[in-house]
Amino acid sequence: MEEAIIKATGVHKTYDTGKLTVNALKGVDLSIQRGEMVAVMGPSGCGKTTLLNVLSGIDDVTQGQVVIDNSFIDQMPDKACTRYRAEKMGFVFQAYNLLPVLSAVENVELSLLVVGVKPGDARRQAQEALALVGLAGEEHKRPMEMSGGQQQRVAIARALVNNPAIVWADEPTGNLDSETSVEVMDLLRRLNKEKLQTFVIVTHDIAVGRRGDRIIRMADGGIVEDLYLGDG
Repeated sequence: MEEAIIKATGVHKTYDTGKLTVNALKGVDLSIQRGEMVAVMGPSGCGKTTLLNVLSGIDDVTQGQVVIDNSFIDQMPDKACTRYRAEKMGFVFQAYNLLPVLSAVENVELSLLVVGVKPGDARRQAQEALALVGLAGEEHKRPMEMSGGQQQRVAIARALVNNPAIVWADEPTGNLDSETSVEVMDLLRRLNKEKLQTFVIVTHDIAVGRRGDRIIRMADGGIVEDLYLGDG
């Protein structure tokens, strides 16, 4: 058995607004092995993004346990958890979340600068990450000068620049046309294979889901199917 890098046990997440209580996750048990590419699928409101947020420590669990690479992330203080995410994880979202006033290389190196990497080292690592995603020579373009696919590649470079053990992606192809979606998934799959990083991808797109090793289907805050695909 391969080593589990992500393990959730009995995870519940409840949102209480005072007027309304929403049980977003209802006792989720999940184990993901190091180097897997896993797609989390299901209808809107089923808990997909909530699961990603609690597994990655963006949001607290109401009940249960989350262990990431042997660290009990559900027990970490907020500051320590933020630092852990910055150093050990990468994030890709449907909205590229690039700062429009910064160039591609500046957007990528920013995540290193905020954790204390020296500027010269941060610039070199950012350039290497951009080259890795096929954007060598485009480093000084600003987001408005780039296509949607290029902007998402910048976002992926930003997610990978700290060489994270895990990359979390929430609808990474949601704003892209079908051809560009295929290109982005080709890139993510190649990086998964070459760098042996673990990818957890929330998606509505079955074509994206089928590119991974495994599809986890959710409904009503729980996992209803766990399908192994083999090599995607």
